[in-house]
Amino acid sequence: MQGAIALMWVIYNLYLVELLTQVGLPQTLATALLVVENLLAMVMEPLMGSLSDRFQQQLGTRFPLISLGAILAAGAFLALPIAVLGGWAAAARWILPLMLVLWALTMTIFRSPAMSLLGRYAFGTRLPQAASVLTLVGGVAGAMGPLASERILSWGPVTAFALGSVVLLVAAFVLRVTAPEAPAAVGDDLAQPATQDISIAGLALIFGAGVGVTLGFRSLMLLFSRVLNGQVPDGNPSLVLGTVFVTLALTAIPAGVLAVRLGNRRAMVLGLAALAFVSAAIAAVPNNGAAIALAILFGAAFSLVSNGTIPFALSLVPSSKAGLGTGMFFSGGAAASSLFGTVAAALKTLPVGLPSLVGIVALVLAGSCIMGAPRRLSAPVSDPVES
Repeated sequence: MQGAIALMWVIYNLYLVELLTQVGLPQTLATALLVVENLLAMVMEPLMGSLSDRFQQQLGTRFPLISLGAILAAGAFLALPIAVLGGWAAAARWILPLMLVLWALTMTIFRSPAMSLLGRYAFGTRLPQAASVLTLVGGVAGAMGPLASERILSWGPVTAFALGSVVLLVAAFVLRVTAPEAPAAVGDDLAQPATQDISIAGLALIFGAGVGVTLGFRSLMLLFSRVLNGQVPDGNPSLVLGTVFVTLALTAIPAGVLAVRLGNRRAMVLGLAALAFVSAAIAAVPNNGAAIALAILFGAAFSLVSNGTIPFALSLVPSSKAGLGTGMFFSGGAAASSLFGTVAAALKTLPVGLPSLVGIVALVLAGSCIMGAPRRLSAPVSDPVES
């Protein structure tokens, strides 16, 4: 499911400007749409996660919401190029922005509910190890942006969007047929009121971690692109950024093993510290070779962080509120993406040290939220004791 989500966003970002300009809309509208979509996601992610918790308690499953969201998202995704290329350009000029926002909203229906199922797949292992599979497929899908963009664009929008829709539906079906049963009956969660209280501070820490991780990642991606395009002779941004995602995928499983040995929070903080180093060092990169070396460190460090994000969120909420906890992390990420979208243009023109500082501050924020969080409230799987 994570790979399907990442693939659809890769396709969407590659074709967004083309879809807008084909109906006579300015390409600058793309940035505004992404900001609006992320602002809406900031609200919708925890809302849908909480709704899935209610489904889980009342029906014993989250899958009605996941299935509905996946079907709506797949249909809305395929409708985008059809509306533009189907001979309705005049009408599409007015309805396309609404359709784009509507598709982004349908994506929020199922992401938090689906990702909150992670704990079920961790029976007999550790949550970061289970999450490493998500990081792996996300890295593979993410690498398609910088490394396979020309190939994807050569398919044309209808083929590319149809592929994304089919992959999502297949992923939802596979998730449904392979999902383990819930570890406890529906009523069991309700019979434990002492452990079911939701900590507002805990939710705020989850949100803050989402903001910091996402803003730090986005700042680093901008830094790499800017340095390679502006100060490295014959810089190759596609190769270097592709290396980040390939390394992310290759190191995901080993990073999950390391997180089990160190403890998830220690592993995340280690990864954040390495990312802060990359953010400080990237401005001094003299050539492609040095950039690739930093890209490898970037990908390996981010795998430690990415593996731990959902387990961290789940550790701060009762098991009956897994959807809400997961949604709060994605809400923080959406808030950061919206903020970044409004300042990205300025960061591209200001001295390199400023976006580097923004990235470091964001990573420190994430690390502070992780280290300052209380210990696990509920543990679907065992975790090393962290001092």
